Amino acid sequence: MPPVLRIDLASSVPAYRQITNALRAHLVAQRFQPGDQLPTVRELALDLGVHHNTVAEAYRILSDEGWLDLRRRRGVTVLERPRPRASAQAVALFRRRLEELTAEVRAHGVSEEELVAELRQLAAALTKEKRG
Repeated sequence: MPPVLRIDLASSVPAYRQITNALRAHLVAQRFQPGDQLPTVRELALDLGVHHNTVAEAYRILSDEGWLDLRRRRGVTVLERPRPRASAQAVALFRRRLEELTAEVRAHGVSEEELVAELRQLAAALTKEKRG
């Protein structure tokens, strides 16, 4: 059964970014394998209730990152993608985004304890995936 993709049309995060982030999370977690076919732009747009250009933009971003092969009349295929090494710039960007996200969820009332518990849970899941 293919992974479920959901977006929040009321969110301040643009729909194309939500789609990109959700698909990337599935790709990183290997819920899609190289060679798997993803829904066409139009199919996914209809499923999510967004304009097809919104899905096309998300697919283009993931294609530019090396995750997807986009071909007219052949659909969208997941590619084999080697894991890149993180540059110092990428680590700094991650730290900044994590600090911003932490500030955002704290502003919404998430306690330090809840935040730490969630981060530990994510770290445990990543460690498990790495071993598995």
